[in-house]
Amino acid sequence: MDAAVERIVEELIKAESHQSPVEPLTARYSGLTVSDAYQIQLEVIRKKLKEGHAVIGKKVGLTSKAMQQMLGVDEPDYGHLLTDMKIDDQATVKVAEFINPRVEAEIGFILEQDLVGPNVNYLDVLMATKYVVPTIEIIDSRISDWNIKLVDTVADNGSSARVVVGKKLSTIAGLDLRTQGMVLYQNEVPVATGAGTAALGHPAQAVAWLANKLSEFGMMLKAGELILPGSLSSAVAVKAGDTISAHFGQLGKVSVTFE
Repeated sequence: MDAAVERIVEELIKAESHQSPVEPLTARYSGLTVSDAYQIQLEVIRKKLKEGHAVIGKKVGLTSKAMQQMLGVDEPDYGHLLTDMKIDDQATVKVAEFINPRVEAEIGFILEQDLVGPNVNYLDVLMATKYVVPTIEIIDSRISDWNIKLVDTVADNGSSARVVVGKKLSTIAGLDLRTQGMVLYQNEVPVATGAGTAALGHPAQAVAWLANKLSEFGMMLKAGELILPGSLSSAVAVKAGDTISAHFGQLGKVSVTFE
């Protein structure tokens, strides 16, 4: 499988840089396992780090039942967030930089302490959290037509592309993130709603899942990292001319425009 892994790594890097999707990996490599897929993801990240990028955080994907049903999977996945993926609140991005972009609204966690699995629980996450922040994740699939299974999206860095980070930083004292609501607007029209419970029952539970999953690879969540715990609703497709904003009540809001 090593030769196939290297071939897939090069395919995915080229697909992202040229905005040219590839056919589903699972349709071409029947023996590809989830473990293989994480190996592919980590090798892609290693190559990007050699190019000068740095890891600024990680994301959990497929934590909501809506997203699992949409993509036909039954467990979460994760991906890496790199320096070139971060976008400021109210920025404008070019649709041409993506293949088939969609957006998700998430409650981001900024850690004050490391989280090392395998026995992390959601209370550990809350104690290790410095701030929560409103975010919009722009997801994109380097796999043609989003025709993906779990192995495909894991290999493809959890289908991650960019993260738009809001300006308001909130401490978690007095917050119930499980019931924290969100309304997602597309051109000032509400198109999705959700609450923190969509992310594995509690966003901090999703972060705990990630810390424990990473321990299988000898990795951990680090102080200062931005962690995205998963979407609070189904993803929304976007096109040039769209302005997307996510409103999280007392946590504030975040927006991005596509051109």
